[in-house]
Amino acid sequence: MSTDTTASVSTHILDTSAGRPAEGVAVRLTARPGPRAAWQELGGSATDADGRCKDLPALPEGTTHVRLDFEVEPYFKKKAEAQQDAPAHRDSGAVFFPEVTVMFAVTPGEHYHVPLLLNPFGYSVYRGS
Repeated sequence: MSTDTTASVSTHILDTSAGRPAEGVAVRLTARPGPRAAWQELGGSATDADGRCKDLPALPEGTTHVRLDFEVEPYFKKKAEAQQDAPAHRDSGAVFFPEVTVMFAVTPGEHYHVPLLLNPFGYSVYRGS
């Protein structure tokens, strides 16, 4: 049994269109102490070369809901610019989902790892380990 009084959150992003981690994606962490409470922005981070955010802020005691906001449009625009001289099948730079927001419920003492599988026209998330 855990003695922690708060939940903890981590995340990483895999760019499934490239089969690589997505580096440099800004991630904001927001939390609230109940389903009708106001959201409190706790801070953010950016993914490292391994696609991970290793320094997300701690959740306040009493947190029941968490929201992760991933700003993915700048990542895909930068990727498209880097491929300007690539063959004609390169990514166009179009992004259907410029931002991905994931909201989930948490229980005190639990750790929640939420991976984002991402491509320019879709995404998937799941509770990892």
